[in-house]
Amino acid sequence: MAENLALGVSTEDARQVLVNAGVEDALARQEIAAAQAHPYVAGARRIGRRYEWLEALADLYAELHRQSGEVRLEKRRDLSPEEFFSRYYFGHRPVVLQGHMEDWPAMRRWSLSDFSERFGDVEVEIMSGRNTNPDHASQPDKHRQVVSLREYVRRVEAAGETNDFYMVPRNENWKRDGLARLREDIRAPAGIIDPELRPDMTTLLLGPPGTVTPLHHDNMNVLLAQVMGRKHVRLVPSFQRHLVYPRHGTFSEVDAALPDPARFPLYGEATVLEAVVEPGEMLFLPVGWWHWVRALDVSASVTFHHFQLPGGNTHLRTPQ
Repeated sequence: MAENLALGVSTEDARQVLVNAGVEDALARQEIAAAQAHPYVAGARRIGRRYEWLEALADLYAELHRQSGEVRLEKRRDLSPEEFFSRYYFGHRPVVLQGHMEDWPAMRRWSLSDFSERFGDVEVEIMSGRNTNPDHASQPDKHRQVVSLREYVRRVEAAGETNDFYMVPRNENWKRDGLARLREDIRAPAGIIDPELRPDMTTLLLGPPGTVTPLHHDNMNVLLAQVMGRKHVRLVPSFQRHLVYPRHGTFSEVDAALPDPARFPLYGEATVLEAVVEPGEMLFLPVGWWHWVRALDVSASVTFHHFQLPGGNTHLRTPQ
């Protein structure tokens, strides 16, 4: 009861719920009055009003966003760095960039057989056994496994469509010396990403069709470059956090592939942008934007997070 009163539920609605649950009307009124008079509930109600103001402002921003017509995930070819930063990075809008990967050796060379031939003996870390744990994304240490890249390629080739194993950014395989030559196959988009490209400035994702990254957000801006295969993406604006039922800080309770309107009715009010990212395209994910990703094919992606800005990337402070 205290939580509902703090969140602004009316005393009449609270009374009706108690009565419907079998509580006598007089006792329901007495308990509600006692709760309202308690200093802890009064303090929580003041905090609740602050959240109501923040949600009202977020809803206002969402309505302005809809009225602006920016309700689709744009694809832009040969976008200049100046427009990228002014319209999308600082405008806090996602975009798919085209024409920035045509000089990548990776676009001509990378394949499962190439990985196996050139780097088969290199040990890599992957996440495995994901199907046994619905919370695998927020519990990565339970799923870490080290295998040779040749063995991992064999698994990908044999598995078909599956979400049971995946090489993800948390595996940090770029930092392994044996993959140094693989890093030479990528290029920093000129004027957008820091050209130094140290191993800690990029991440590698590699997996079979069917791998799913559940709805979540990152605490910094990310540029995802799709080298092999296609990825189906769904995005929700950062300012609609209160509509996606957050859990574990940066993850959502909602299965964005098949949202359950009975369990998560507010998600139906969210603005969902959708696209298929093709090989040779880059997806800019603004800090805080929620995203769900599903690989449609055997997929290899590279992510960048060191943008060519004087102040570096912009980070979202995580409340403790």
